[in-house]
Amino acid sequence: MKADRIVVFVLAVLFLGAWAEARPSQADPQARARLRENINTLMLLRMTEALSLTEEQTAKLFPPLTRIEKEKADLQRRMGIEVRGLRAALQSEPVREPDVLSAVKRIRELRQSLREKDEEFDAVVEANLTPVQKGKYVIFLVDFARGLGEKLNRARQIRGKN
Repeated sequence: MKADRIVVFVLAVLFLGAWAEARPSQADPQARARLRENINTLMLLRMTEALSLTEEQTAKLFPPLTRIEKEKADLQRRMGIEVRGLRAALQSEPVREPDVLSAVKRIRELRQSLREKDEEFDAVVEANLTPVQKGKYVIFLVDFARGLGEKLNRARQIRGKN
C-alpha cells in the first residue's frame, strides 16, 4: 500500500511538472511557481477535508509537505533543464557520448532525489495518520490526480479553441 501511495503521488507531481515544462514559453517562471503553489494549496485544503484532519495533524503535516513540495519543484525545474540539455546533446553533430552519459546520470540522480522526497513525506504521513486516514489518503491521491488531470485537459481544450 505504501508503494501505491508513492507511485500515485510521484506520477501526479511528475505530470504537473511535465505539464508546466511543456507549456508555451510565454508563461514566465513566476507564473509557473504561482500555479504550482495554487495547486499545492488546493491539495492541502482538499486533503484536510477528505481525511478529516485534526488541527494537531494539520500542524504536523503541512509544514513538511510545503517544504518538500518546494524542494521537489526545484528538483523538477533542474530536471527540465537537464532534459533540454540532453536533447541538445543528442541533436548535436557529432553526438558526444560523454555529454549524453553525463546528462543521463544527472537526470537519474534528480529522479532519485524526487523519489526520496516522496518517501520523506510518506514517513510523515505514516507517523501522523490513523489507519482509516491512511486509507483515505491513498484514495484522495488517486482522486486528486485524476481530477486535476481532467481539469488540465479541459483547460487545454478551451485554450486550443481560442
